[in-house]
Amino acid sequence: MSPTPTTPAVRVENLTKVFKGQLGRKAFVAVKDLSFTVNAGEVYGLIGPNGSGKSTTMKVVLGLLRPDMGHTHIFGCDSSEVASRQEVGFLPENPYFYKHLTGLETLLFYGRLCGMSGKELRERAHDLLLLTGLENAADRRVGGYSKGMLQRIGLAQALIHEPRLLVLDEPTAGVDPAGSRKIRDLILEFKQRGITVLVTSHLLEQLQEVCDRIGIMAHGKMVREGRLDELIAVENQTEILLENASPELLEKIRGLVATEASSTRLLEMGHPRTTLERLFLKATEDSSDVS
Repeated sequence: MSPTPTTPAVRVENLTKVFKGQLGRKAFVAVKDLSFTVNAGEVYGLIGPNGSGKSTTMKVVLGLLRPDMGHTHIFGCDSSEVASRQEVGFLPENPYFYKHLTGLETLLFYGRLCGMSGKELRERAHDLLLLTGLENAADRRVGGYSKGMLQRIGLAQALIHEPRLLVLDEPTAGVDPAGSRKIRDLILEFKQRGITVLVTSHLLEQLQEVCDRIGIMAHGKMVREGRLDELIAVENQTEILLENASPELLEKIRGLVATEASSTRLLEMGHPRTTLERLFLKATEDSSDVS
């Protein structure tokens, strides 16, 4: 099935996944009637506390688990079909690489698994080493890589076959601040290149810097979802950004902005922002009250 320009990169429809209980335990509903869409070309953050169902959701999207109810699609192709994964790159939370291989050899290995070979593969591998800042470590064995370097070689291997969708599960877990910043910048670079990114992370401040839209999950359900700039707006407050305002004018601001001083310009008017962390805590606390 050929995707159209308006085909979502990911579509989850009424997804329910139940894990059967063992040794007398009750069945566990990991995801319940979940629906959301990831548009092509955007960065979508899926967040939630441990046990919220986000990892299960990603595994169903990737075709690693079968849903009990509902459907998931990648560029219009059902996730249960092998063809759906041809345009997907995946970086798990704890990727494993053969420690005796160098960075370059690792990319060549994964490229061959994807059916690539020859000059095209070698050029692609070198381009990705340059993109991820690992060109100087291309001939070092990955067994000597730091955690941040391992995550970056993981990003490179996920991109080796030029996928249109990149799925990242906790890409900065265990990475130091400098490495996390590099990965954040790479995600923004991927977006500029037209790659759709679906990412989970517990580092909410970083997600706030890269995501276009987010979904907050709790107890297997979506509790908040939408554009990030809209979700973090404080609806019952207004902020005014002024230039060259005197302290006296600030004291009289409510009625005098338009008439008091010609040197004062109203640069922006709208809703002040909360943080993604506060939004996350409030949404998940609210959901626990009604569950």
